[in-house]
Amino acid sequence: MTGRDKARPGGRRAVGLLAAGTAVVLALAAGGSVSQAAGAAPTDATQATQAKKPKPTHTQIQLLAINDFHGNLEPATGSGGNINGIPAGGAAYLATYLKDLRAAAKAKGQDSVTVAAGDLIGASPLLSAAFHDEPTIEALNGMGLEAASVGNHEFDEGWHELLRMQTGGCLPDGDGQNNQNSCPDAKHPFTGAKFKYLSANVFFTNTQKTLFAPYTIKTFADGQKVGFIGMTLENTPNIVTKSGVDGLTFKDEVETANALVPVLEKKGVKSIVVLLHEGGFPADPKAYNSCPGISGPIMDINARLDPRIDAIISGHTHQAYNCSLADKDGRPRLVTSASSFGRLVTDVRLSIDNATGDVDRVNTLANNQIVTQDVVQDRKTAELIAKYKTLVAPIETKVIGHITTPSVVRTNDDSLESPLGNLIADAQLADPSAVSGGKVPVAAFMNPGGIRADLASNNGEVTFGQAFTVQPFNNFLVSMDMTGAQIKTLLEQQFSGVNGPDAPKFKVLQVAGITYTWNPAAAAGSKIVAGSIKIGGQPLVDGTSYRIVTNNFLSDGGDGFPAFTTATNKVFGGLDIDAFAAYLTAHDPYTPVATDRISIGS
Repeated sequence: MTGRDKARPGGRRAVGLLAAGTAVVLALAAGGSVSQAAGAAPTDATQATQAKKPKPTHTQIQLLAINDFHGNLEPATGSGGNINGIPAGGAAYLATYLKDLRAAAKAKGQDSVTVAAGDLIGASPLLSAAFHDEPTIEALNGMGLEAASVGNHEFDEGWHELLRMQTGGCLPDGDGQNNQNSCPDAKHPFTGAKFKYLSANVFFTNTQKTLFAPYTIKTFADGQKVGFIGMTLENTPNIVTKSGVDGLTFKDEVETANALVPVLEKKGVKSIVVLLHEGGFPADPKAYNSCPGISGPIMDINARLDPRIDAIISGHTHQAYNCSLADKDGRPRLVTSASSFGRLVTDVRLSIDNATGDVDRVNTLANNQIVTQDVVQDRKTAELIAKYKTLVAPIETKVIGHITTPSVVRTNDDSLESPLGNLIADAQLADPSAVSGGKVPVAAFMNPGGIRADLASNNGEVTFGQAFTVQPFNNFLVSMDMTGAQIKTLLEQQFSGVNGPDAPKFKVLQVAGITYTWNPAAAAGSKIVAGSIKIGGQPLVDGTSYRIVTNNFLSDGGDGFPAFTTATNKVFGGLDIDAFAAYLTAHDPYTPVATDRISIGS
């Protein structure tokens, strides 16, 4: 039922969600008041009792929050599939928890709202990614999500595709071409997200209008209003493909949010929550319901945010925490994050002072609830997952090759080189799709952050699904010309700029066709040992032009490597996952090679 058309249980009517001036009708949880039976007149005794009953001083509202779901419809495997050793996550279990938590709130007479802090899609397992993340949007619709900030991974397929995620429609992608298939069920085309994406700090550069509504206001059954501001990671252009955000400007999160506070107050909103796709790092990552020694960007953001903002639902770092941090006025402010992959849901009791309409922070509490797998799965969500598992099977289970070891790991040696990194770089160097005019690349570079898992096997058999788990971004390969001097600059950027100067920030590219030595003790900007760089076994020459290949994310300067943007004569090839799969087929069976391309020395 919709709030506009149906009477609520107990005689109340659900009220709408106002997204930056646009009314959106939603079904809300019951508020808990009790009306007289239809047609029955209240007795004098009843009237007297009601007259003596004091009005409540506070309204308790339940706020449920998730973040960084990343299309994990099925429970993730390995460390990503548990919280402190407890198996957790999975959309069908998450849906059950959300319904049960709402039912508990309803029994207490509380209304409820469900929100998210970004990265719901993108970097998704094949079950979702093979269908452009349409299954995840459908699952979140069924879970009752109402509003979400836009994360950086929402731009993985570009902002045009993100708009389609909101509004619906099907892509003409050739019914499975490139191992993807939009709207595979012709009887049920993709209708888009029922929840509202929010992006207050993402603007069209030419018009200065926001990509999505900057905020949404929800008015609850007791008349209380809560404003939700959606905030995207300001650093998004540096960590996504350039073409995906072309024509957009990303502004400072704090300045944007602070500027919206008086706008919301003019609309009668005193209770304000920021849905922020940025986060922090607690000193103890297992302390999911506290935040010991928390550090990171969230600390600066909280310190600078307007004190009138009452709570921050954060994400991006995939950490779990439940904090009370002081705002600029020294008042406590709730700051939470629910880990990732649907393993936790944050259950907030937002206490609003009925006299002021503002959040009573002392009486506002939060609990990070583990989404355990010992509850009954939500039937409709389970059926949705089963449907797409059937549809993805022909793509996922196709055997593309064999490996002679149980897996090929992404674990680095001391030089920060890995067996799987070498395999991927070799595959990119061997791929013919980016060869143009007879100019064949002689070196390849792969960002370690793009290697998302070890390459697993089934008794040596490797399927496309297992390969996709390693490289889920569908980046394109790009060949280009770089001088020896530019390559030197590139290699130094592994240890400087945003990737340095300290060891935890180092980001060593995985390579093929090139060898070199770096010195951990040397200063940033001088870590590459002079004369150690060789391409094709020959010393690198500053003035010589070399044809190299990488992915389009790095080509655009992503991950803090602006040297790639100075390259010339760029040619786009095919998808990186296709190059990876083809290499495994061509080198069947594959045996991992030694990690001897990068070395440490002085």
